[in-house]
Amino acid sequence: MDRTAAKTMNVLTCLTPRQLAYGEIPMPELTPGHSLLKIKRIGICGTDLHAFEGTQPFFSYPRVLGHELAAELVEPGDAAGFEKGEAVTFIPYYSCGTCVACRSGKPNCCVTIAVCGVHVDGGMVEYLSVPSETLLHGEGLSYDELALVEPLAIGAHGVRRAGIQPGEFVLVVGAGPIGLGTMEFARIAGAKVIALDLNEQRLTFCREKLGVSHTINGKTEDVVARLSEITHGDMPTVVIDATGSRRAINEGFKYLAHGGRYVLVGLQREEIVVSHPEFHKREATLMSSRNATRSDFEHVIRSLKANYIDPTTYITHRVSFDQVGEQFASWLLPETGVIKAMVTL
Repeated sequence: MDRTAAKTMNVLTCLTPRQLAYGEIPMPELTPGHSLLKIKRIGICGTDLHAFEGTQPFFSYPRVLGHELAAELVEPGDAAGFEKGEAVTFIPYYSCGTCVACRSGKPNCCVTIAVCGVHVDGGMVEYLSVPSETLLHGEGLSYDELALVEPLAIGAHGVRRAGIQPGEFVLVVGAGPIGLGTMEFARIAGAKVIALDLNEQRLTFCREKLGVSHTINGKTEDVVARLSEITHGDMPTVVIDATGSRRAINEGFKYLAHGGRYVLVGLQREEIVVSHPEFHKREATLMSSRNATRSDFEHVIRSLKANYIDPTTYITHRVSFDQVGEQFASWLLPETGVIKAMVTL
């Protein structure tokens, strides 16, 4: 059926935790300041999975998930420099432009930020209206690559927050898609990357696909002893958490070198617990890293065009839009072996 003629489109909504439902809703109309996208790819991320299982902070139901998107631009609207039919992605963080964060060049942590697929309905639809100012040119990248720009930008932003210097030992905790992207951009920044995870299959991926020299299995190895061995007793000067696990975040403090920086990319719902004397004696720096900025997205696109990264190797599962409902719950299971599930429309 020609949906543009029918004026309706298919949608998949997360009604409550662990309940997805297909439906049909009106096509979005083109409005001032917005552009209309025909969705081609939807990457499934940790936020989507956490929302599905009911553990995502700042989340309410029902919600249409999906913010890792690649699309055909079907109506540019007032998007200057964009053409109908071109491949695009977008920045899925809608900021106010006037708050203290926006005025200081940090719209990624806007006071009233609305993240597509989290605070407002997202891309599990056939067509999506987005603010024209959020559009990014495809620059000749494939739809698969464009759908992976946003998660890579999360890692790139965390690396930029860390201020990594060439030659530093950087420990990335968590070898999911965000962690993998973080490792890639830490490498591009000149770091000696160490990967820590509990899943040996993912650590093997880090070694074989990303060329990470040092990997540690937190289930079977003494993490502190291995870190000391790898860093010649210094410990990592940068630790970046990409797990969103309370236990992993709290454990991460003990892995940090004196004078080091700890960056929390992962997000969990409970309190952080740390020994103040241990943290204080290190004169350590603790930072959060939220979303990403346009400069991070542009850095990712340049890196993809230069072949510094091949994120399509992260895609382990592919499904059509009409298969998502039945497959989604399985992606929470470690035995499924999912790194990145990609939805095709």
